[in-house]
Amino acid sequence: MTLVKFLPSYQRIQQALQWWSSRQSIKLFLEAEKIRDDLLQEAFTIRRNLDVLATDNFNLSNHKTQEYLRQIDNFHNSLVKLSNRLFPESLQDSFPLAIECLIEPWLTVNPHLYFHLDLPVYWRHEQASHSLIVLSTLEELLTITLPHILSKITICISLKQQKNMGQLNVQINYPDVTTFVCHTSLPELDYLCDTFQFLTSGRCFYRTSHHKVVWYLFW
Repeated sequence: MTLVKFLPSYQRIQQALQWWSSRQSIKLFLEAEKIRDDLLQEAFTIRRNLDVLATDNFNLSNHKTQEYLRQIDNFHNSLVKLSNRLFPESLQDSFPLAIECLIEPWLTVNPHLYFHLDLPVYWRHEQASHSLIVLSTLEELLTITLPHILSKITICISLKQQKNMGQLNVQINYPDVTTFVCHTSLPELDYLCDTFQFLTSGRCFYRTSHHKVVWYLFW
């Protein structure tokens, strides 16, 4: 009887972890594609320009010099962004700062989104690998629940410590009922909750009211 009761829970966790693994694999695939399509092409261009310099006796015009410097700067900036996407530099020192860095690209690409952040200046010390799970969960939550429409949407994110537990709240205010229903009834959200709870031994749930949903993550 105990085994029979356990099976549905096991199957649900198995599905959630398979979904999480698939999402992470897709991320790695996309990063690899960016490296192949952008960084490697940029490196090839820089290498060709260096070959030209070797045969040109370094007779560079100011225009060429500035162009080569621009290419190197772009290459450097691309590497910095790539490293931060794979593992944010600030994650080991400041979890609140890592959240701000995560939100920054959303603001750049989606001007119709309004983020309000309530983050502490200092945060407790915890393993970076643990913080990465929470940060990845937040990223997945935003990816799944934020629609690709130009209507104004407000997202409030707060981080606080309750005794010995961390608490991350994410409140999303949708513009209409249809958008609200479409983005709060997805099976992926249950997978996300189950995965978070399994990997952190924490809790994850949400509550809805009118056009608003509030997510609660404890770990």
